[in-house]
Amino acid sequence: MDMGRYLVEAHLVEGRSVAELSAAHGVHRSWVYKLLARYRLEGEAGLEPRSRRPVRSPSQVSDRYEDEIVALRKELVDHGFDGGAVTIHTHLARRHRDVPSVSTIWRVLKARGFVTPQPHKRPRSSYVRFVAELPNECWQMDVTHVELADATSVELLNVIDDHSRLCVAAKVRRVTRSRDVVRVFHDAAGRWGYPASVLSDNGAIFTASYRHGVTAMETELWAAGIDFKHSRPYHPQTCGKVERFHLTVKKFLAKQDPATTTLQLQRQVDRFVEYYNTVRPHRGIARRTPIEAFEARVKASPAREGVDVDNYRVRHDKVDKTGVVTLRYTSRLHHIGLGRRHAGAVVSLLVAGRDVRVLDSEGRLIRQLLLDPARDYQPQG
Repeated sequence: MDMGRYLVEAHLVEGRSVAELSAAHGVHRSWVYKLLARYRLEGEAGLEPRSRRPVRSPSQVSDRYEDEIVALRKELVDHGFDGGAVTIHTHLARRHRDVPSVSTIWRVLKARGFVTPQPHKRPRSSYVRFVAELPNECWQMDVTHVELADATSVELLNVIDDHSRLCVAAKVRRVTRSRDVVRVFHDAAGRWGYPASVLSDNGAIFTASYRHGVTAMETELWAAGIDFKHSRPYHPQTCGKVERFHLTVKKFLAKQDPATTTLQLQRQVDRFVEYYNTVRPHRGIARRTPIEAFEARVKASPAREGVDVDNYRVRHDKVDKTGVVTLRYTSRLHHIGLGRRHAGAVVSLLVAGRDVRVLDSEGRLIRQLLLDPARDYQPQG
């Protein structure tokens, strides 16, 4: 028997006063009178526990918003994007003037079974974080592995801007070589501008210092006056922003149909990068998109003069459909004309400073020239 039924019985059967019962059992007299009124009106049913939910909740989120919150959550998660309360709030704010708060959205997701409360984690304020002050002040780059539909492992080179988190490049290769890193870097710099510094781990495609050598990437950056920094071994936290980007893009890819080719995988990655850069609000930059953060400030650039380096190298490339092959000299891309008859051919370029010799796959000389650094296109003849 619960206390309410006991108090009613004690009053009606024993004849004890409401004041006496209230004092003896530490309850307010108004509650006892309320129980008596319910009993006289409804009988035993009036003593059953009742919901304490208010009759009206003026601040309760409307059904329209609740349904839209749930629909947004499903849409984002199904496509492999972040679907947290803050992200949903940002998307709603782009559609409506007055939207529920982040905490309200979180409660809706919790009530619908989309999120499970987690124990308190270490506060973000306790972390020591480095963030570049300006766009292009520092780029982070790293390679991660992704599997195709047949379980073949391929490599994904990601490059992001430290300040804005903008993904400036994300390229899929069966195997990423040092020359691939150089090509991707210059292509990205041609679109977004050259950075003042680059940060990477100690992978062999990035640095050869532990082998007492020099990689193509190190040579290119020295020539362009760009600082090249590396994390200490076994400490991926130094490159934490690009490492976190790896996880974000892999979460998206896990929701897509498994790619059967590197070309199909590259298309999926390109689709994600476009969404990530221009639509997805980023928590690390005050819920702006990376492109908004990148364009909000003046851009940094290399702060020192380039270094003259011995430019002896051998390159293997494929002639494009217009009969042109490209060569980068002191960070500037030059186009060397070979003629349409060589379109699609694989050639070797022997470079000794400005002296360039182009050979076909049989080792026959196709063209020899003295590169003109002032001209982008090096015409035949």
